[in-house]
Amino acid sequence: MTLRQIKPGGRGFLYVNSHPEGCAAVVDELWKHTPAPVTATAPGPVALVIGSSAGYGLAATVTALRTHRMRGLGIACEAPETERRTASAGWYRTARTAELVGADGDFAFLNADAFSTGAKERALDHLASRYGRVDYLIHSVAAPRRTDPATGEVHHSVIKPLGSAYRAKTLQFDGNVPLVGSQELEPATDAERDATVRVMGGADWRLWVDALAGRGLIHAGFHTVALSYVGSELTAPIYRAGTIGAAKQHLEDTARGLQRDLAPLGGQAHTVVAGAAVTQASTAIPSVALYTSLLHAVLGDGFQSTGRQAAVLWQQLTGAAPLQLDEQQRIRLDGWELDDKVQDAVRERWLAATTGTVAALGDTAWFRAQVGRLYGWDVPGIDYDAPSRTTVPWPAGI
Repeated sequence: MTLRQIKPGGRGFLYVNSHPEGCAAVVDELWKHTPAPVTATAPGPVALVIGSSAGYGLAATVTALRTHRMRGLGIACEAPETERRTASAGWYRTARTAELVGADGDFAFLNADAFSTGAKERALDHLASRYGRVDYLIHSVAAPRRTDPATGEVHHSVIKPLGSAYRAKTLQFDGNVPLVGSQELEPATDAERDATVRVMGGADWRLWVDALAGRGLIHAGFHTVALSYVGSELTAPIYRAGTIGAAKQHLEDTARGLQRDLAPLGGQAHTVVAGAAVTQASTAIPSVALYTSLLHAVLGDGFQSTGRQAAVLWQQLTGAAPLQLDEQQRIRLDGWELDDKVQDAVRERWLAATTGTVAALGDTAWFRAQVGRLYGWDVPGIDYDAPSRTTVPWPAGI
């Protein structure tokens, strides 16, 4: 057992160290607030969750395990502890999730690059030998780069507007003092847009579904979803109308193609438009920190956590509730965010937000604490002055 005195370190919204006990406590809280298990005597359905260690993928995994007694496999790409740094936050969250499932659970975790052919082969071998067929595939991956398994070419995603430059309104912190500023962003080139689509679009989702189908692992009634986002007009220039939006559009186009292909097998494919959340991916997007802080101030307890949204999603996927589809056949979980009155109130605060006013207009302290929680910091009840057991093994599995 290794005990280390650790500090978060890092810069801006990025932390170089994660706190094991803090990360575990975050998972415990998510588990506690997840709906109680459904009554069942037969084994639960089989799910493959790609991106199971963070954000919506983590929430979907915990809800599947806690409420629906799901069996299957979660995949994440996480870094182990080194002499200089702790393991990544997702490593510690995964270890705690496995502990909560316990010996009676039937769910394994694979630490691998989900984009790689090797990861697909290992995952499918495990699923084939253990379960035979898969009922659900959740694709929740946010990555800065992707190596094309066919060509070996490495593509890097960028966060930029399309067509013309854009000055994004930003929220930063000087210590605990919130600062409102701006960031000038040059438009992406065609090559940068295309690379972002290759990383964050639907190409890998399609490869996973094709691989399952090719191995005969798709169960009757199979349903696959990939996480997407629309968001507010306030963030649209850098999100939905930017390079990320181009990738999300490709993801949604991929869903329609998969839906056609899966229909003869009795399967379905949809994108899921989730609501705003503080995630490791979203904190890298200019304007999102300010927008989310203002949105939370407007909504208060009406701001829906990833856990609450995951519970609603699984109700729809399992048939306990009807699918809530829009005209583009996307599952919508973001009505609470895009309500006209909510957006009007956020817009009013957005226009008035300056360094001098933002602390009163937005929940900046909440937002900063949420960022810390992504890495296990700023979690109530954790003694951050005490040495921490940083050496935590990855769950036994495949």
